[in-house]
Amino acid sequence: MENRRGASQRVVQRQAFYLGEINDSQKAAWCRCIEVFDEPGGQWHPVMLFPEDREAPELAQEAVHVRLHELKVLRPRQWGGCWLSGVLWEQLRLDDFWRGRLGVSREGTDWLDIVKTLVSYRLILPGSEWRLHREWYLRSGMADLLGRQGEAIELKSLYRCQDKLPAHKKDLFSHLQKRWQDLFQAEFEVLLYDLTSTYFECDPPASGKRRFGYSRDKRPDSVQVIIALVVTPDGLPLTYEVMQGNTSEKTTLKAYLKKIEEQYGRAKRIWVMDRGIPTEEQLREMREDDPPVAYLVGTPRGRLSKFGKPFLELP
Repeated sequence: MENRRGASQRVVQRQAFYLGEINDSQKAAWCRCIEVFDEPGGQWHPVMLFPEDREAPELAQEAVHVRLHELKVLRPRQWGGCWLSGVLWEQLRLDDFWRGRLGVSREGTDWLDIVKTLVSYRLILPGSEWRLHREWYLRSGMADLLGRQGEAIELKSLYRCQDKLPAHKKDLFSHLQKRWQDLFQAEFEVLLYDLTSTYFECDPPASGKRRFGYSRDKRPDSVQVIIALVVTPDGLPLTYEVMQGNTSEKTTLKAYLKKIEEQYGRAKRIWVMDRGIPTEEQLREMREDDPPVAYLVGTPRGRLSKFGKPFLELP
């Protein structure tokens, strides 16, 4: 625990670390705390750590006694998650994609470093830009990994950087689709299309996409936006769109079929959708297209008896 004094001079305790618990079955694993590389022998061997005033158990092959009262924790920060995020970034070759699109501002802000930080933050601990600016960046290893030790990150730079990204959305999805295909031999023959909504507890704006509409969150009293998403069965997103909150599901499908075709070319694809998204006219157009667009969609409740009876007669 860490003791700090509050404004009233009372001591307030804050949990700094949780060291866990140990039982008999964990004892052997607990003893093997660290491995040391033996240069002459060219091999690793386990070394077991114990407090200076405690005898090492019999199972200890080689013990090192530590003066616990002299140990200090200086600037602890998250390193592994940030490093792994950088490895994934390199695998997707995002430096190659963004370097020619994001430069350096007149004030010296490197937008590539800012977007790397935003992506790592979203991947590791999603939250607000304010929290990234005030807390997470200081407690992470991003500054070290980017070669910017000792530098703070400005809140306005986070917002300005995000304003620069939407213009490259289409090219980014094409780049990611190609990388997924190269890395995992991914196929894009089956696409899942769905819509959801998210609401805002605020007054309706004079302009913008926030509108009153059918609320999936059971909040018809709040304005909302509609989010449409196309993903593969593996969960890889191919595109998304944020639409006005009063958009009808049935009016979105045709535009998305065209959008995917223009961006990724015509191909034999199977679209999987909820039954509330397509109309009968849209399904007929998909069947009559050249080549036909295959689909899997739920049957409306009123037509289940018509389609269900023939299936009952099949083996």
